Amino acid sequence: MKFQTLISVNSLQELLSKPSLAVIDCRFDLMHPEAGRQAYLTAHIPGAHYADLNTDLSAPLGSHTGRHPLPAPEAFAGWLSAIGIGNDTQVVAYDAANGSMAARLWWMLRWVGHDTVAVLDGGFKAWTARGGALQSGENPPAEAVPGARRLTPRIAADTVISTAELERALRDPHAMLVDARARERFAGDIEPIDPVAGHIPGAMNHPFTESLNADGYFLSPDEIRRRWQERLAGKAPNHLIAMCGSGVTACHNLLSLEVAGLTGGKLYAGSWSEWIRDPRRPVARG
Repeated sequence: MKFQTLISVNSLQELLSKPSLAVIDCRFDLMHPEAGRQAYLTAHIPGAHYADLNTDLSAPLGSHTGRHPLPAPEAFAGWLSAIGIGNDTQVVAYDAANGSMAARLWWMLRWVGHDTVAVLDGGFKAWTARGGALQSGENPPAEAVPGARRLTPRIAADTVISTAELERALRDPHAMLVDARARERFAGDIEPIDPVAGHIPGAMNHPFTESLNADGYFLSPDEIRRRWQERLAGKAPNHLIAMCGSGVTACHNLLSLEVAGLTGGKLYAGSWSEWIRDPRRPVARG
């Protein structure tokens, strides 16, 4: 069985000994960038490799980029191969942030044409709560393993849009820009990370937490679909453009749409932190 959206703790435990499995620890704290790696080294799911949001899942910052620009697809595919992910690998990503970091890896793998990837529902907290085995320290790179797998990227360029493309899309009455940030950040009441508060005019707010229950597990597909259909208000999901602060939690909204069977949304990877790089771009509050 292939897992392409979510995977439960029980299902992951059954797969853990399979040679075609790769588990990726995506724990990361935006305010304390080293905390995720330290947590990984202390304890992680056996066999897991660590994915650093800043260095593995993002390119270096540029003068006009957001906080987490996408890496070159070939460079990303090279990193995947280096940790043993090939074309036939079942990938499972997890974090300690309700799936919001793991969803970035989920989306990026699909972006390079690898659909057999799932996010661990409930994350590391669920794994430990159910007595899942743990391991400490670093796992060796794939280069040290004979017969290591390699991934051949097949880029899905139509799944991501640039700022210039977004500016054109905002003139299309069918397009729908959806911001995954918390309501108070969307409104501009607070802004703990970026230098400008507010949102892109015309955007709608759908915090990524709308798809989760109080314990951090995803709601049922039917309930997620109901909530998204209410937000879409009759618009087709393939007209949706997902954004957030830097193109990370927006991927959680795209994952939840996929769970609900509402496919075709695109990612505005630069998101708010790229939009505000140019002071001439409009900003809305409230």
